[in-house]
Amino acid sequence: MSSVNTVTEQLTRAGQAIEHDSFAIIDAEAGPHAYTAAQWPIVRRMIHANADFDFNGLTDFHPGAVEAGVQAMLRGGAAMVADVEMICSGLSRPRLAHFGIQPQQFISDADVIEAAQREDSTRAVQAMRKAHRLGLLSGAIVGIGNAPTALIELVRLIREEGVRPALVIGMPVGFVSAAESKDLMAQQDEVPWIVIRGRKGGSTLVVAALHALLSLAEARQKAQA
Repeated sequence: MSSVNTVTEQLTRAGQAIEHDSFAIIDAEAGPHAYTAAQWPIVRRMIHANADFDFNGLTDFHPGAVEAGVQAMLRGGAAMVADVEMICSGLSRPRLAHFGIQPQQFISDADVIEAAQREDSTRAVQAMRKAHRLGLLSGAIVGIGNAPTALIELVRLIREEGVRPALVIGMPVGFVSAAESKDLMAQQDEVPWIVIRGRKGGSTLVVAALHALLSLAEARQKAQA
């Protein structure tokens, strides 16, 4: 059986060779690390996305995070909610389609903007509330790479309203509340999470983590076939 995932890897041998060589370089330069065999492919792909080895150490996992994400994908048809359109645009549609996943975001919806203006909050807060009203958050994979207020609101929804996403990938970047929002997410045990500690993060990192999880899910699928 081929060791290459036919859906979640590069589509040409040349592309696969470049990607695999890049991963080998990262493995060699990263050296020893504290991540499990399941966690490291996610961290490695995040390093690959930004050429930044700081993510070896800054990335933190709930113990059940990787398995929760893989299982949500293998069930098929899982909701995937993002804080911004950039995440949805960066994800591979064929890879998502293989697992019946359709990413959604509401940051620019007219009703979200109107609510944010009326309540003097942020669009990101109102977008999370809209996703909750639509019944999309429970059982979903939620990716937040831009807006700390989205992650803070999601934590509130988990604590106060019993929302239970399958997995939260919380990686907002920035200087105001970014580090604090991720620390807040990591303080709760009700929902599995993957976070980047500190100010670093961004939509690119969320996309990289999701692609790594999709690859792990396809490998599991092939092993079980």
